[in-house]
Amino acid sequence: MEDERSLSLLKLMVNEGLFPSPEEDEKRKIIVEKLKTIVVAWAKKVAWQRCLPKQQIAATSATILTYGSYGLGVHDPESDIDALCVGPFFATIAEDFFIVLHNILKSRPEISEIRCVKDSKVPLMRFTFDGISVDLPYAQLKVLNVPENVDILNLSLLTNIDETSWKSLSGVRANQRILLLVPNLKNFQSMLRCLKLWAKRRGVYGNLNGFLGGVHLAVLAAFVCQNQPNASVIALISNFFSTYAMWPWPTPVMLQDGMLSNVEDVIETRFYMPIRLPCSPYEYCHSNVTKSTFTKIRAEFLRGHSMNRDLLKLKLDFDAGRIFEPFPYSTNYTRFVKIYLSAPDQDELGDWVGWVKSHFRCLLLKLEAVQGFCDPNPMEYVDMDVSEPNVVFYWGLNRSRSNFVYIEPVQEDFSRSIYCGYYGIRGKMELSIVQASELPKNARFDSGNGKKMKACWKMLDYNQRRTPAYSQHLPSYFVGYVESNGDTEYPSTGV
Repeated sequence: MEDERSLSLLKLMVNEGLFPSPEEDEKRKIIVEKLKTIVVAWAKKVAWQRCLPKQQIAATSATILTYGSYGLGVHDPESDIDALCVGPFFATIAEDFFIVLHNILKSRPEISEIRCVKDSKVPLMRFTFDGISVDLPYAQLKVLNVPENVDILNLSLLTNIDETSWKSLSGVRANQRILLLVPNLKNFQSMLRCLKLWAKRRGVYGNLNGFLGGVHLAVLAAFVCQNQPNASVIALISNFFSTYAMWPWPTPVMLQDGMLSNVEDVIETRFYMPIRLPCSPYEYCHSNVTKSTFTKIRAEFLRGHSMNRDLLKLKLDFDAGRIFEPFPYSTNYTRFVKIYLSAPDQDELGDWVGWVKSHFRCLLLKLEAVQGFCDPNPMEYVDMDVSEPNVVFYWGLNRSRSNFVYIEPVQEDFSRSIYCGYYGIRGKMELSIVQASELPKNARFDSGNGKKMKACWKMLDYNQRRTPAYSQHLPSYFVGYVESNGDTEYPSTGV
């Protein structure tokens, strides 16, 4: 009976379109292989620019390592590819990655919409490769040759690497450890697909909004799999909710990896929900969880646990689809903070929205200080009554505080936060309070549907003056242009 229910649940996943077709999977594999070929040629070109001996030029190499949902094998047809470029000791991020490799990629006919995201926690390039979005950060190892099967779990390879490379490698290393530690990979992947759908539908998915990100869900799911190695998918999901509904937060969640931990490694009280990455030296998943989002996540764990008790009892009339019912924002809240973001054109809007979203935790904390509770619905909507390109968010407010909210000071304070340090064309940001009855008809409050827009702000690229850049290691060698706002600064190589 339990196996039948697990099969029924997987059919639901298929009906939801969560599995890519074999053709789509093959397309992604080809893209990754092409990227590997490109970065190998790039490494040799940079070695030649550095005037390295011919033997070293022939021996040097770089590679591509995938991670994220694609690396874990839980991607869907709309998922992007998270691919880390790992390069040799002489290839710097400022000059060789963001200029030389950027120009190589930009010249490829199958690559479009390439952007440099330099100001994020993990600097990267983002582009579209044959219709599929690719995120490409960079890590620089202190070696000449980075083989295709490089073992980044080997700490000796990571000696003396810079902080940016360490952060870039973190996601890949966590992915590889998770895949090694789960007892049944197929069940883990099926379980994680279900949990991602649940989190999106219930409005608790998205690290920028203070909820669970992909790596958080992966570690939480792997922990349950380790404790129930022979359980079916349906039992694993049930155990997931029962485990975390009763979890004594802020006790950290840590995978069993057979390695001893120091006492100081396991104490982490700065976060509401500390989740440790399963690779040494141990770190915790970056978290934006606040008091409000922690409250909602816990409530959704409890809801899932209550509903899944029916699964344990094997009731014939249980409908597993009920777990994934969209969160009813418009009936749960009577008032909302409307966050209106706009820009002159659609391209600039994507950059502006990405930048503002990266500061959402700051806004959430300000609203919590005023209201005590705020539910930051991650869904993006469009105001169809406005001609300018726009994105709108509606965040639910505390029902118990129905008094008037003076939103202007919050907007002024948040505006100072987002306008400081943004180098693109500034868009518009407006906050207002709306009643549930005033919500536009086109705002469908069903989490998990709608257009996906990733946080992104680009290196400016709209007919501006471009500064020629020459190699600091070979001054007469032209490596490309640095796009600028008119200031002719040579980018630091970081070495």
